[in-house]
Amino acid sequence: MTTKFSGKVALVTGGTGGLGRAVTLALLHEGASVIATYIKKDEADALRDAVGPHAHLELLPLDATDESACRALVDGITARHGHLDILVNAIGGYAGGKTVWETDPKTYQLMLTLNLHAGFNLARTVVPAMLRQKSGAIVNIASKAALDHAAGAGAYAASKAAALALFDCLAHDLKGSGVRVNSVLPSIIDTEPNRKAMPTADFSKWPKPEEIAQVILFLCSAEAKLISGAAIPVYGES
Repeated sequence: MTTKFSGKVALVTGGTGGLGRAVTLALLHEGASVIATYIKKDEADALRDAVGPHAHLELLPLDATDESACRALVDGITARHGHLDILVNAIGGYAGGKTVWETDPKTYQLMLTLNLHAGFNLARTVVPAMLRQKSGAIVNIASKAALDHAAGAGAYAASKAAALALFDCLAHDLKGSGVRVNSVLPSIIDTEPNRKAMPTADFSKWPKPEEIAQVILFLCSAEAKLISGAAIPVYGES
């Protein structure tokens, strides 16, 4: 363990899933106190077992589509810790394989809810706390699909493109405040669910969650103090 983020408090939403788990573990390794949110209790239990009871880790359930739940979460963090230095939003979902006209409205709404509205709710609740302390770093996980609009992914691509625009606008809103905002754009991440979904793919070309986590940690660090409003591609060879 190192101390690069010692004294920092980080909120990783979706912090027990494939990429979120890697970010949580990387921040803990660098000395941060981490609050990781989850939906699936088994993922939270597995992460707790992996890090042990003495790690500076809080695991809390969160429905980020509920703004009042987001506000209660952030208020609790600032009450307990006195500050909140980092937000990494790894909440998201994918649905595809159908043309726009074949896409069910419920699927379209689900993509907007997970990939756009959750980030909006988190920004509305986290930013005021960071503005009070005049510092903070926010990283939202977007997608290559925000720029590369493939067939059969209209709802997903639209939600990720909107999220990219939202957080870019947020970065400009916060210019000069001491709070920085950036986005990371993965392609297909090398996770077990993705391998199962595409068993014939060349997994060696997919970026690993741990590799992307290092990019995210850089964006949250003091070394990235000049970077805000960026959209960083982390495509690997895919």
